[in-house]
Amino acid sequence: MARAIGIDYGKVRTGIAVTDPLRIICSPLTTLPTGTLESFLDKYISEEKVDDIIFGEPLHSDGTPTAIHAPMMEFVEKLKKKYPNISIHLQDEAFSSVEAKKVIASSGFKKQKRRDKSLVDKVSASLILREFLEMF
Repeated sequence: MARAIGIDYGKVRTGIAVTDPLRIICSPLTTLPTGTLESFLDKYISEEKVDDIIFGEPLHSDGTPTAIHAPMMEFVEKLKKKYPNISIHLQDEAFSSVEAKKVIASSGFKKQKRRDKSLVDKVSASLILREFLEMF
């Protein structure tokens, strides 16, 4: 088996989470500027076997796309062409940031750390990835 990558794509920052090779554990990995996402993925995929990339699909509560949806989908299409052997999926990300904040708060982090948006982004990516994997 190979790893799966979860992505919480944002206008400014993107959170990344990964599984272990057996897909038992989902772990927040990093948060990076969205403009560096492609080079990060290129490097990561060259070093690790990856079968799936799961993007959190940014939708409003009524199911309509958010403003970041179109740029994210352009990026997804680019990746599909660049990596035809990697399956790319969309996973509803509704409330992933809210849930991530709850997870962080319950983990005992101090107030200042709980406000760290980069921590929220990578925990959100982990929750998106976990939710996708639980479907199988």
